Amino acid sequence: MSELTWFKSSYSSNESVECVEVAETATAILVRDSKDKSGPHLTFTPDSWQAFITFAATVEA
Repeated sequence: MSELTWFKSSYSSNESVECVEVAETATAILVRDSKDKSGPHLTFTPDSWQAFITFAATVEA
């Protein structure tokens, strides 16, 4: 896999905040733990990722 560009949520305003990072390819959305950048990652299809984002936006914290 070529070099990915990973980014954190806009809710993570501080580098010391631990969260997930997301990268996008033409065919997949990848998610990893920001504390373990060389560790495993989850891979979602674009449709599955969109379904997750839509659901997450409807859930109260």
